[in-house]
Amino acid sequence: MDADGVPELFTRARAGSPRAVGRLLSMVEGPRRNAVREFLARELPAREPVAARETEAHTVSAGPGRALVIGVTGPPGAGKSTTVAALVDRYRARGVRVAVLAVDPSSPYSGGALLGDRIRMDRHTDDPGVFIRSLAARGHMGGLSEAVPAAVGVLVALGYGVVLLETVGVGQSEIEVAAVADPTLVVLNPGAGDAVQAAKAGLLEVADLLVVNKADRDGAEQTVRDLRAEAAVPVLTLIADRGVGTTELVAAIDAHRRAESSGRRAARARAQILALAQSLLRANGDLDRLAGLVAAGEADVYTATEELLAALTRTGAGTAG
Repeated sequence: MDADGVPELFTRARAGSPRAVGRLLSMVEGPRRNAVREFLARELPAREPVAARETEAHTVSAGPGRALVIGVTGPPGAGKSTTVAALVDRYRARGVRVAVLAVDPSSPYSGGALLGDRIRMDRHTDDPGVFIRSLAARGHMGGLSEAVPAAVGVLVALGYGVVLLETVGVGQSEIEVAAVADPTLVVLNPGAGDAVQAAKAGLLEVADLLVVNKADRDGAEQTVRDLRAEAAVPVLTLIADRGVGTTELVAAIDAHRRAESSGRRAARARAQILALAQSLLRANGDLDRLAGLVAAGEADVYTATEELLAALTRTGAGTAG
């Protein structure tokens, strides 16, 4: 598709075509990303996105940079998809348009495990105010650090007031998504296993809110006590499949949003820039060649680093269009 197709797709997407939204997201996952980014840069200052409903004192606005982007991560089996579905219910009850991006680290072709979990979102499939999409962590040009912010930018421009990013809690994906989302929820099961696994995986470090799901099970109270002793962020309980605790969870998200400072926004922006830079450096074709030269003693690491950064600058200039 040529660049002229981007405005047409946005027009169709704004008119309610989920197929057009999907086409735009496919573009930002691949080599046509820059065409979409350039269109957004031109159009967003001049056009108001489709309005998401503003509600109460904790306004959720769809204006540029104003959408609520919530990361949901945690170990497999913790109930992340059920938690996401419960949050969709809450925000839809407020009249807010919601998009769900399920980030799958497995295969860019099969869709993997998270695609199967989308059956839990079936009650929302006929709701025009909800859009659901799976993104494969592998196979993206530039990795998640490039794909996710661009996808979020498209959804915000289309008027989605809340964007939910679900990942499986297995490493680098969480670090990259946490740089985009605010807040990031880490969902855990009762019992020591999930809390220990989360700590080892570094998930507690990216958490803005900790959520103990399946809180009606044995060990939930002890898990909450352990987490509160270990982490400096709010710890909440939830029974997501019954909707118990979702009111308190949304209130905690609202409170976190209201407490956001310019310092927190700058820290998140720094993390996002560094994650993107690291992703681009890893994907650069000169990395392996330079690593070979350093390993063979034919170049020192400082010279190789400078050359890699110079190569990245040349590549960026060459792909600006």
